[in-house]
Amino acid sequence: MDSAKTSASFKKANSYGADLQESPGLYNPTAERDYKRQHSTTRSRIWPTSKKQILVGSRETSETKLIDPFAQIRTGKSYTVESFDTLSVPRFFQQCRPEYRLVCYSADHPMDTSTGERVAILQEVALGNNLATSKIADFWEKLSFLPKRQIGTLRANKTFEVLCSLSTERLRLYTNTELIRMLGSFVRLKIPPKQSMLKDYELEFSRRVWDLSTSELLRVADTWRCLCCSVPKFLDNMYSYMQLHCMDLDLAQVVQLVYIIGEGRHVPKELMKKLESMVLRYLNSINVEEIGAICLGYFKTGNGLSEYLMRKFGNKIIQNMEDISSYSLVNTLKMFRFTRVDHIDFFRQVGKVVPKRIPDMGIQGIMHVTLSFASMHIMNEDLMDAVALAIPDRASYCRSKDIAKFLWAFGILTYEPSNADTFYPALINEIRKNMREFEVFPEHFLTCLMALAFCERFPLDLIELALSEKFITQSTKISLFELKKDLFTIAGSVQIECPEYKGQTLLPELQQEITEMLLNLSNQEIYLKAEFLKAASLLEIMLGGPEFVKNHMILPHTRSRDLEVHLDIYNKPIAINASVATGGQPQPKPLSPEVTDGFDGQLLDMNSKQNSENSDDHSVDVPIHKLQKRNGFLITDNLLFKMNLGDKLSQEPLCRTDTLKLAIQVTNRNHYCYGMKRLLGLHNLKRRQLRKLGYVVVELPYWEWYPLTKRTQSEQLAYLHYKVFGSVHYD
Repeated sequence: MDSAKTSASFKKANSYGADLQESPGLYNPTAERDYKRQHSTTRSRIWPTSKKQILVGSRETSETKLIDPFAQIRTGKSYTVESFDTLSVPRFFQQCRPEYRLVCYSADHPMDTSTGERVAILQEVALGNNLATSKIADFWEKLSFLPKRQIGTLRANKTFEVLCSLSTERLRLYTNTELIRMLGSFVRLKIPPKQSMLKDYELEFSRRVWDLSTSELLRVADTWRCLCCSVPKFLDNMYSYMQLHCMDLDLAQVVQLVYIIGEGRHVPKELMKKLESMVLRYLNSINVEEIGAICLGYFKTGNGLSEYLMRKFGNKIIQNMEDISSYSLVNTLKMFRFTRVDHIDFFRQVGKVVPKRIPDMGIQGIMHVTLSFASMHIMNEDLMDAVALAIPDRASYCRSKDIAKFLWAFGILTYEPSNADTFYPALINEIRKNMREFEVFPEHFLTCLMALAFCERFPLDLIELALSEKFITQSTKISLFELKKDLFTIAGSVQIECPEYKGQTLLPELQQEITEMLLNLSNQEIYLKAEFLKAASLLEIMLGGPEFVKNHMILPHTRSRDLEVHLDIYNKPIAINASVATGGQPQPKPLSPEVTDGFDGQLLDMNSKQNSENSDDHSVDVPIHKLQKRNGFLITDNLLFKMNLGDKLSQEPLCRTDTLKLAIQVTNRNHYCYGMKRLLGLHNLKRRQLRKLGYVVVELPYWEWYPLTKRTQSEQLAYLHYKVFGSVHYD
């Protein structure tokens, strides 16, 4: 069972949670052999079909269905149930090694207690003849193995309440083994987390932390988890113990501890660092299901893993992609998203595998996969198409968060699926149906509208609701700056793109407040990139002074700065920066830099790695009449013409009578999909809206401008000259 591939392929789900009494043991070699015989015919499913049947829905239902963890339940061709057991599915990794039996709660059923034994036990408890602690522990264990139908009756019995009281009177007299056995009995008896005696047990276990072994501590913590009981004091003490003994943990103990930490959400960062070093120690032995458990544990506590380790995880999963469960794959993607590790080979392989799995994945799993790709700005059309095709028939299973994340993913990647006419209406209709939930989570509602705006979709009834005084008051009271920014972007976009909209909008006072916040944010050093400032200063030199270049947010609701330049009909720069006082001083003459043949060749060689075939960028450029290729860089036959327009532009009037407004944008990698010239949602929206307002967008793309910032000033000025004046159209 040390083989990662063999362990990971054994996917017979444990059924803790919905029906803990009927759960199999943690490790069952016979079941594994049975599974392997079935496996050859079940590869199409995410998790192979198991003989184990788990009740779906309420505990009283009589119908049973085969359930795959984190997978869709299907009846014929229609999806009828979306089921996810929050206890059993995350614990599946515990079936991968026999060593987990020592550190996990086991739901084995070694005995059956008869009705007669139950009556005898309760009678003895009622007599209260100074029962020994060992006997009380035995009573608890025997009662926990009663038939399921008798558990409810037992818990309602007054004598059972007496037993609860007796068990806490002399807690310090129980042996460690007896206490652990009793705690396991509470799980089988489904003692509710709010039962008062459980607090006494937590205090006693907290006191004994340093008297228990590492395996006992992990088993106790796992049992508390099965009780769905919060035990912060016990966990804090256990973490202190683990900090001192961390380097002695074996692989199963490490993974189980990370799982427990993730479920508890809070942990000292020093312990997580030590555990990462232990994960590295066992890296060659770990299997893909354990990778998923580790990633989820770190993700839930807000702790990242090193880029080195994430790349190692990605490599291991690539080699075992067919064996990893969708649940573990999703959890690994969460950590890649959290750590921002761009393991492109890993994402490429996931993009190949997941589209085939989507029909059998739960909607939340699909959402997390889509969100991970979008967050990393990685476009995979096959994946996006598969997701878009699955959503219309399953939109009713989406929570408000799921709807928001799906729309955001498609919006941020500016991807229009082939079934857009059904994909978007299905999700928009679900927004309308779930407005009560969206009112509780206004951030999800605004994310939906923002994403739809990225895709040029404006459901005006929902927009009017978002911009209503009631919604604004509610959302700005309970939310931070992010929600105000979203409201501002939605309101500004509607004003430009929906002239027919006559509904409510933001009050001028609120617009001014948000504008000032955004302006202050944009003035911070982290947002003032050197390449942007360099372009601004050189444009001032080239055009004759700072009054001809306005460095500001042309559209404040799009949250970023551009460089605005106006040219008259003779293509002379117009002073537009009122904040710069000239004081009547003579202004420097605009420069028309000469472009040498040597620089022509150097410019053509810049960044030859870029492939124009992937370009979805629509920034203004002189039409391409003919393409040449020089050193791998695609160029136009009039590129040099653009760079030598100086004299002509200063002498010949154009066939236009209006001022030409230029919005000069210095872009960077974060404006584009990974490895592509495809603008992301907000930047594409800004460019679209600038054009609607009559601006000509001039881009200084990072693959051209950034290398030039290391060249001479004359070369930089020549480049800016051809970019600015090359935007002018001739008849």
